[in-house]
Amino acid sequence: MARDERGSAVAEFTLVGVLLTVLALAVVQLALALHVRNTVLDAAAEGARHAALAGSSPADGVERARELIGAAIASEYADDVSARLATVGGVPTVEITVRATMPVIGLLGVERAMEVSGHAAVEILD
Repeated sequence: MARDERGSAVAEFTLVGVLLTVLALAVVQLALALHVRNTVLDAAAEGARHAALAGSSPADGVERARELIGAAIASEYADDVSARLATVGGVPTVEITVRATMPVIGLLGVERAMEVSGHAAVEILD
C-alpha cells in the first residue's frame, strides 16, 4: 500500500502550493485596487477643497488633483479629471470628478472603469 502512494506528497504539495499562490496574489491585487481607489478618491476630495478656497478656481482644483495622483500612483491615472460648480442642499460647492483605470492585473486594467468625486463648499468672502 505504501508503494502505491509514492510521489503523492510532491503532487499534493504542488497542487496546494499553486492554489495558495493564486489566492495570495488575488488578495494582493484586491489590496492594490482598493489602494488606488482610495488614493484617487482622496486626491479628488483634496482637489475640491483646493478649488473651493477663496481666490482659487475649479481649474486649480483639477491641477491639484492631477499632481496628487501623479505623485502617489502614476500620471496616467490623472488623464481624465474634471471640475464643475454644483449646489448641494442650497450650498454652492465644487465637484472634482476623476475617471481612472480600475487595476485588474497589477496596474493594468479597464480604462475609465472607476469614477470618484470629491465635493467641497465654496468659500465666499464678504
